[in-house]
Amino acid sequence: MTKRSRSLHRRPRRAGSRTGQAQARAAAVSKGSGARVLPSDTMLESIETEVKTRIAKRDRLSEMARTLRRSSQDFMRRLHAEMSGAQPMPAQEKRKENAHHTALKVLASNLVRELERGGWREEEVAEAALQEWVEASLLLAVIEARPFPFPADLGVHAEAYLLGLADVVGELRRLAITALGRGDVDRAKGLLEDMDKLSGMLMRFDFPRSVLSMKPKQDMARSLVERTRGDVEVARFLNTFAPRQRKRSKG
Repeated sequence: MTKRSRSLHRRPRRAGSRTGQAQARAAAVSKGSGARVLPSDTMLESIETEVKTRIAKRDRLSEMARTLRRSSQDFMRRLHAEMSGAQPMPAQEKRKENAHHTALKVLASNLVRELERGGWREEEVAEAALQEWVEASLLLAVIEARPFPFPADLGVHAEAYLLGLADVVGELRRLAITALGRGDVDRAKGLLEDMDKLSGMLMRFDFPRSVLSMKPKQDMARSLVERTRGDVEVARFLNTFAPRQRKRSKG
């Protein structure tokens, strides 16, 4: 039998056979109980338990983050208050400061450990708190004239570290204003130079906003540098020309 004859003797395919099978399946489902295609109570209870567990974990992380953030802010306020004093910090106060920072480190470590257990899925809950922790630690390094710790030393990712680092510019400004209030223009000028250098370093980080929103902090850093520059120049002018003016008026 030739190829042509074999093709002529083939059984013709029934039109609409697939459509018929689909209709048969639909009919079988419609005849059965509707409960068979709906989720079971066991499944729903499992889903509910999973969501409640995640909510409870998120609430726990939020509370830990609030504690770390408040404690970090309080620590920085104390550092600035101590720096505003004319006398060096007593040894007892120095020990309290170190103990406070150690307690902050424990809070940060516990928070990071909780985040790691969840694969950092809830990192946005703790982002601001970790930034404050970084900022407080870097401010302490500035005051003690120590090298800045690395992100790994503080137990944070690079993103949180960079955002905290950007905020240090504002802390340097506060130190500069304190120095000007004491009449220490040279100290303020040195802090201004540090602000300018740090602000320039931050400009190298040009990431998409969806990855890391550095642009607002970079703009704020430049603004703070220029404002502080104006404050220092005014203070230098007053220190230089005001005494001369007083001498002339007396003469």
